[in-house]
Amino acid sequence: MAQLKRVVDPFGEVNVNPGRPGQTAVRATVLMEPHREGAQTGIALDGSGSMSALYGGGGGGISVSAIFRANRPSTPNELSPVAQRICAYLARKIDADQGTTCIYWATGPAGSQIEEIGDLTAAQAESHLFGPPKNFGTGTQLLPAVRYFVERFADAPWGFYVFLTDGELHDLDEVKAYTRQLARDIAAGRRKPLKLVLVGLGDSVNERQMSELDDLDTGTNIDLWDHKLARELRVLEQIFAEVVDRNARIAPTGRVRLPNGEVVREFPTGVPAMLEFDVPTGTPYFTLELPQGQIHQGLSETATVPETTFGKAAIQTVSTTTAPAPATEPATEPDDGIRLEMDPAAPPAATPPPAAPAAKPIKEGKRNLDVADQLAKGSKKESGEDLGDMSGLDFDLDTDDKSGNDFDFGEPKK
Repeated sequence: MAQLKRVVDPFGEVNVNPGRPGQTAVRATVLMEPHREGAQTGIALDGSGSMSALYGGGGGGISVSAIFRANRPSTPNELSPVAQRICAYLARKIDADQGTTCIYWATGPAGSQIEEIGDLTAAQAESHLFGPPKNFGTGTQLLPAVRYFVERFADAPWGFYVFLTDGELHDLDEVKAYTRQLARDIAAGRRKPLKLVLVGLGDSVNERQMSELDDLDTGTNIDLWDHKLARELRVLEQIFAEVVDRNARIAPTGRVRLPNGEVVREFPTGVPAMLEFDVPTGTPYFTLELPQGQIHQGLSETATVPETTFGKAAIQTVSTTTAPAPATEPATEPDDGIRLEMDPAAPPAATPPPAAPAAKPIKEGKRNLDVADQLAKGSKKESGEDLGDMSGLDFDLDTDDKSGNDFDFGEPKK
């Protein structure tokens, strides 16, 4: 499946794949910030020898998105701002304990070891200098890091783990085999659902390998891997592009139209956050028509596409009332009542917001790190701006999910 690099707001990811004869299958997701009760998060930094320059060892700079450089002082350590931003976001927005577990991977002999950094809150992550590991690795083995998170948080209701790397994996076949077995275990209910995301840094990253994991056929309906390139991220929420609530609705009605005017998909009772449809092969772009405007998305990197003036900021949560599932969607999934609609003329009566949950202590299995010791050994205080909700989508999903809904988190589908 080809993941397009030129994606317009409010889409987070657009994939195209050969479909039926003469057809191309399209899957497009709208950016959403996931909220999942009991979620555990982790970030793993590549500690192989090839990363030395990125940790400030010299050798030139790398290209990363401006979102990692905004309001950050210049530093020869080009990995630290990326790790700070992602770690702080996960801790502040996703993690149930407000602490993200950080490790180095691909350290030591053959790159087969990991080094623990600890659990950082958002504030700690923003001021922590992610310096080099104690022992750079002589290879790049990903599997030990994947196992670390899977085993450490085996009882977590959901896990989200990010792996930063600049190069080529030396144990790709082993990671694939482990992924297939893990997917089977999740599908059978022997393991809890989780999502794994590779983020590539620099020009030497092997995106072909990343794509192989992203598109890996596990023999189940479980999709465990996604991948992104740091230089291509428009907003940080793109790392959640495949984490979509299939029951969420972004507008009350809508349709997908081809350039010739033909309608290929109608959504009379709600536009889902994940769109799936077929178009004739060679179609340059599609148009998603919503009550507030039209969104034009190309289906190739070279397609000429009309300008889209409608953006993600127009999509708001205005109702959480129960509504029937769309007639055009399979009625095989439970309905959690979440409905994301577009600026209605008469919004429903406001309901009192839920009380903010009390701060949770770091649960057993997550160790509190005395970050002060590490900071005293070489970190420097950097400006710690509030990451906030950079998506502009202003989603306010119910985080108290007890319904067993079919989230696209790499879990069995009901």
